Amino acid sequence: MLAAFALLSGCSSTQVRTAKDTAGKPLALSGTVVLIEPDIELSELGAGGMAEPRKEWTDAARKLYPQAARDALARQGIGMAPDYYLPADAGPETRARQLYLLAQAVSSSILTYERGSATGRLRNKHGKFDWSVGPGVQALRETTGADYGLFTYIRDSYASGGRQAMRIAGLLLLGGDMGGGMQVGVASLIDLRTGQVVWHNLLIDQTGDMRNLAGARETADDLLKGVRGTQPVPAK
Repeated sequence: MLAAFALLSGCSSTQVRTAKDTAGKPLALSGTVVLIEPDIELSELGAGGMAEPRKEWTDAARKLYPQAARDALARQGIGMAPDYYLPADAGPETRARQLYLLAQAVSSSILTYERGSATGRLRNKHGKFDWSVGPGVQALRETTGADYGLFTYIRDSYASGGRQAMRIAGLLLLGGDMGGGMQVGVASLIDLRTGQVVWHNLLIDQTGDMRNLAGARETADDLLKGVRGTQPVPAK
């Protein structure tokens, strides 16, 4: 029974992938980073398991996460350019929107072929983390003045009171966990000079909470794990 209830405490995991230089060492960042408008949505998980988007939570997370991400990168001595948000009228035919969607598509391919056990890695990668969105991303560098773009996708759900009660009842009566809220985040760092994906991370967390600054900072720290500047700021 204790083991079953331990599931309620949740756990988190990250899966970092980093491009290597010719010496086999992780590529060092040389330049500034711009945080591209993050794709974030928070929802409430009802008793029946259906997720209902919550605008007020989402708005809070979209405000808090960029601040937390900038702080996390600053601690690594990484220079930041002003955040970049897509123009309100940026439809699917605009260059900015196309680059945004392309970055998401490449990130999805990385999840499929770098982490998917069923598919396996692509043979033409020769075991290397070698992904690119192409040189067209230089348009974002011209717009932002930054050398790297940080693209973020986060979906976070929180169990309602009814869902929590159902979860506990399931543990007591059935001995199994029907699941509660979950946080899933994917982030990629793209060299805006070449289009190369230099770093990528997948975060899965059962306890994250982006509705407050402390939770947003925890998420940012976990999601940006493995991003290193040339001169990290010593901890105080």
